[in-house]
Amino acid sequence: MGVRAVDLTNASRQLRELVEEAARTGEVVLTRGGVPVAKIVPLHQTRAPRKPGSARGMIHMAEGFGATPEEFREYT
Repeated sequence: MGVRAVDLTNASRQLRELVEEAARTGEVVLTRGGVPVAKIVPLHQTRAPRKPGSARGMIHMAEGFGATPEEFREYT
């Protein structure tokens, strides 16, 4: 099943149903003359909140990463 597309002339009469459908399915596209112009999407978060420090130990810098390159030493 794909994303449902509704023409704007019909959307105003069924706004409540379209919002409920977007909350269930993820989105509803609004069209004007068959051309997409907007979409209704749910506002709920789809992923868990990020945790500070959750990537600790996963990122490693290259040897000498913070060193000033030789050609720039005169500017330091």
